[in-house]
Amino acid sequence: MSAPSAGEVTAETSALPGERAVRRVLGASVVVMIAFWTAWYGHRSLVASGTSQSYYDFENAFPLADLWLTTCLFAGLWTLPRRHPTALLWILLGAGGGIYLFAMDVLYDIEHGVWWKSGGGVVELVINVVTLTVSLFLLRWAWRNRVALLDHGDR
Repeated sequence: MSAPSAGEVTAETSALPGERAVRRVLGASVVVMIAFWTAWYGHRSLVASGTSQSYYDFENAFPLADLWLTTCLFAGLWTLPRRHPTALLWILLGAGGGIYLFAMDVLYDIEHGVWWKSGGGVVELVINVVTLTVSLFLLRWAWRNRVALLDHGDR
């Protein structure tokens, strides 16, 4: 195994503060999104917090947006350890998409009293809080490390 060339990034020498946590969060978010939509179309009762047609219609409006969000999170996960400058873009896009998803879900949940209707509503509230927390965590981390993420080295 040869030594890294000038400008080449290795995991041992270049991990930014908190990068491992960010990579775990990105990976877990991708897995959760895939698991949710697999369950939604495979066995809806596992993940549905309601049974009304309006709730189903609301959730059925999200697959394309969630695919975009998941693509951004995966692209951030893929480019971050390679220290490609687009990692900053993908993480910011994914985090911004998470904030948007949070806002859409919360508005619907408030307008329809979802949080207080059943145990599924409490789960929905937890999902909303986690979505906001993860999104703010990724935004904060990416912005604080933007200079390092954009640094090309000698490439």
